[in-house]
Amino acid sequence: MLSVLLTPFSVLYGLITHGRNFLYDRGWLKSYSFHECATISVGNLSVGGTGKTPMIEYLVRLLLPHYTLAVLSRGYGRQTKGYRLANVQDTALTLGDEPFQYFKKWQQQILVAVCEDRVEGITRLLKSEQKIDVVLLDDAFQHRRIKPSLSILLTDFAKPFFVDYLLPKGRLREARKGSKRAQMIVVTKCPDLEKQVETKYQEAVRVYAGNKPLFFSSIKYQIPVSLNGNHTIEKDILLVTGIANSKPLVEYAHTHYSVKGHYHFVDHHHYTPADVELIQRKALEINSCILTTEKDMVKLIAQELKPHLKAERWFYLPIETVLLNSGSEFDKIITEKINTHLYRSIPE
Repeated sequence: MLSVLLTPFSVLYGLITHGRNFLYDRGWLKSYSFHECATISVGNLSVGGTGKTPMIEYLVRLLLPHYTLAVLSRGYGRQTKGYRLANVQDTALTLGDEPFQYFKKWQQQILVAVCEDRVEGITRLLKSEQKIDVVLLDDAFQHRRIKPSLSILLTDFAKPFFVDYLLPKGRLREARKGSKRAQMIVVTKCPDLEKQVETKYQEAVRVYAGNKPLFFSSIKYQIPVSLNGNHTIEKDILLVTGIANSKPLVEYAHTHYSVKGHYHFVDHHHYTPADVELIQRKALEINSCILTTEKDMVKLIAQELKPHLKAERWFYLPIETVLLNSGSEFDKIITEKINTHLYRSIPE
């Protein structure tokens, strides 16, 4: 019944997004390309939870040995505005969760910036002292003012775009046929795949996106890391998440640990001292460790929470994207596209 009631609003939303895309497709709204660097967009058709952050990190690990890199994000949920180049004084509040996570991992190796306007963001990055070969655009598929060198579209295995609906009936930001703009499509968070399942997804994607390279990936969970670096996690845990889609993590936790409870906050939740103390009281009551995500960890280490945080109880779980079956082909397409962009003007 609710689905029927929401259908007219989805139709209206679809008309608005279609009109916007039509204006860009016809060139009546201008898109900008950058010749000085290669730009790789990572995004999705749906709202949140498709694995953009681990994919950006995969690309950083792939490209860092060979190119100078920058990551540009909108900085969703930050308390600042405009262009901001990450520095050692920044936190999750000034950059946003994911950009601060990138900066914390690679602050000596890559540039990390945030800006609502990606055109301005790239322009400002290119004026920095360091020459940049590649800019990775986090969550930029709908940012049509940028025409990237390569666009990678992610879709969740459990809720692929080809069975989803436009907001608010479903979770799609734009119509399924928007997938045609991508040069590569990755089905993320896959379980062990049988060939017939791959074939089924390939056929379904092809209906909307055409014959684009299609890849499958899964999430690999690493060893939990102690916030104070001196403890090993125990079997009994209290799970704490503030991410868009916690289901895969919940399933993993129940498989590998004895989950005594789960505090499930909304995506980009801003933790308060009251939150931290409530969680720690519960962990003490049930005599368990506290396991959270890396994205939540970068907010929990905020200066204002340090007097309240009992670090010896807290652990975070790093994750990585793993390409299934055709990972080497995926890497090859990425690097060839970058090299073509960077060196096409060099005479042979």
